[in-house]
Amino acid sequence: MEVGSTYNGEVESTMGLGRHEPVARAWCSRLLVGVAVLAVVHLLNGATWAESLAQLLLVGFLMLGWPRFSSMARMLALACVAVSFFALWRLPAPWAVLHEAAEGFVFLAAFMTALAVLRLPAYRSKLIRRCGHSLLLQPPTWRYPILALGSTLFGIVLNFGVLNLFMSMIDKSNTLGSAQGRVWLQEVRRRRMLLATLRGFTLAPLVSPLGIGVAVVLANLETLTWGELFPYVFLSAIILFLLGWACDHVAGPSPKARGSIIERPSLMPLAAFSLLLLTLVMLVFALATVLSLRLPQAVVIGVPLGAWIWLAWQCRGISYAGVGPATVMLARRLPDVLSGIGNEIVALGSGAYLGYLSVALLDPAQLGGVASLLVDLGNWLPAVVLLLIVILAQVGVNPIISVTFLTSMVAQVGLESVSLPLLAAAMLSGWSLTMVSSPFTAAMMIMSRFTGMTAGQIGLRWNGAFLAASLVMAAVLFRLAS
Repeated sequence: MEVGSTYNGEVESTMGLGRHEPVARAWCSRLLVGVAVLAVVHLLNGATWAESLAQLLLVGFLMLGWPRFSSMARMLALACVAVSFFALWRLPAPWAVLHEAAEGFVFLAAFMTALAVLRLPAYRSKLIRRCGHSLLLQPPTWRYPILALGSTLFGIVLNFGVLNLFMSMIDKSNTLGSAQGRVWLQEVRRRRMLLATLRGFTLAPLVSPLGIGVAVVLANLETLTWGELFPYVFLSAIILFLLGWACDHVAGPSPKARGSIIERPSLMPLAAFSLLLLTLVMLVFALATVLSLRLPQAVVIGVPLGAWIWLAWQCRGISYAGVGPATVMLARRLPDVLSGIGNEIVALGSGAYLGYLSVALLDPAQLGGVASLLVDLGNWLPAVVLLLIVILAQVGVNPIISVTFLTSMVAQVGLESVSLPLLAAAMLSGWSLTMVSSPFTAAMMIMSRFTGMTAGQIGLRWNGAFLAASLVMAAVLFRLAS
């Protein structure tokens, strides 16, 4: 399972929980809000009491939300408990280590809560609906790049919600009439549009400063900045995008079989949406500068603030310039928005928690052995790390666990011979590729639900050529860049 797991959270949450379900959902949402608020207080003034109270509220959220968690989320939570007891047995000063590991869990819970708030104004936005209409009506030549780009941009705001949104729109727009009665053409179009959406979405965590992958890397590698990382991840995203486009072109039908040429709709809604995203990102960067925060920390403050401003703009014609209605709507609808992210929080937080503890549990001899291995790999390290993350994801190891372990290890041992931005870009590229290949990722499970195919079939049959080409190209380029 990967970072988001809302694919089945709504279904499981309605089974066997009875009339007390709305009350439990509301309290879970309140606890998450409390965790996020206390995390912000800790970030702004360093209050230790706020961090400790946030950890207690997080424990309460995990206990209260247990009946609604997926089986995979429960397994990860139990793994955290088991490793915690092991740390109490093995470590000489375990409580300090457990507290630091829990800090990472709290921060990611606050991070995901902040991103989830953005969904409320997004789902109400007429601009997003116009963007979706424009994206799906593109002619065949431009359909893949525009859909992939739109999925990337939407994914920054909606996270895994973009897959459900786009796939529903694809099924509604890809009618048999639009394929001139040819069933095979309808199926080919559906497959190509779904793959464009999936591959585009997986680029969002690679390039977005608001993404969870960037947050994990920058949080653990404190000497690395977004400005240093961005050129590498942007170039990696371009290469993966072009490879996906090339694979789509090769797999598509001949031009004669595509049917009549349709008029290309305007992309102005997409341009307006891009400007909106740029404004949100600039707000986050401004807060990071003014408050002297790391970029992931500024996201926890800036994204909810931006969501509230966006919602107020939508309600500006009601009263008080939309401020009052936006505040009331946010208070009323926030429990509904936050009720579906429990599995995501458990998956992300558990991954970071387990990754941190796994490094802390290594004894000095083992730590020295791993350090010497990393040093010996030298210029091969970025390529090896990328392949390792992808391979581990195929057997169920969450990318956040492997990335947290690797970044924590690199932060402790120090690697002067390897470019830190290049190594981080390799990790994020590997993370991105796991989302289109591993049957344990939420993205693949959502795709499986819509297509009726198994996640393994999608990863191998639909994405096999793209994955193989991407791995070879990425490994070669990262080796050369080293």
